[in-house]
Amino acid sequence: MNPLFIRRITIDRGALPEGWLRGLPAVRCGGLAFHRPVTFFVGENGTGKSTLLEAAAVASGLNPEGGSRSFRFSTRDSHSPLYRAVRLEKSPLAPRDAYFLRAESFYNVATKIEELDANPRDGSPPVIGAYGGRSLHEQSHGESFLALVRNRFRGGGLYLLDEPEAALSPTGQMTLLARIHALAGQGAQWIIATHSPLLIACPGSEVYEFGENGPRLTPYRQTAHFQVARGFLNKPEETLRVLLGEE
Repeated sequence: MNPLFIRRITIDRGALPEGWLRGLPAVRCGGLAFHRPVTFFVGENGTGKSTLLEAAAVASGLNPEGGSRSFRFSTRDSHSPLYRAVRLEKSPLAPRDAYFLRAESFYNVATKIEELDANPRDGSPPVIGAYGGRSLHEQSHGESFLALVRNRFRGGGLYLLDEPEAALSPTGQMTLLARIHALAGQGAQWIIATHSPLLIACPGSEVYEFGENGPRLTPYRQTAHFQVARGFLNKPEETLRVLLGEE
């Protein structure tokens, strides 16, 4: 079994500033534990799943806008102060690699890579080599995501992904799912906030569904994401008539 690099997230609610963070459903539980190499955060918008993932990434020493621990740029300082109230229970074994992917700011990461390669340190190989050797800006958004997943990620790493499906077709999402599963079998740990009913089907994963009372472990087929997707695909015409007020 994988040595989980992050075993538990604990939230000190007393350390939270007054304001919107205290009302987030994600912080009401006081924390959550990880039991499997792949963990998904799902739930409606505004429940705090991405905010909690971001806090875990920052508390792990990762850049708030994304990238590895060596990335230290800031386009706009917009991350929440939740990380100051987060405590991570870690394994004694450190990951061989760590990376935070934010779909909304991956463009900034790609730009930073080009800046680093335009002014390389003495003897340093091009950073883009770890991403497949082709400029991420010369690829579509989805292609650049898959270039990252296929080339940069490896076994024994810690990977936190925020809505990685944002740029991916259904086929691309299944490619990502297969890569997640394969690297989990090679000692990687994944924590992923997503709206994709495809990704959360990953075998051997666990799903925390975030609701008004906080996150709770939920079997895949009992998640709202699965139920809504199945209901629509089974009866698309009937569902559309209801949605469009025709019935």
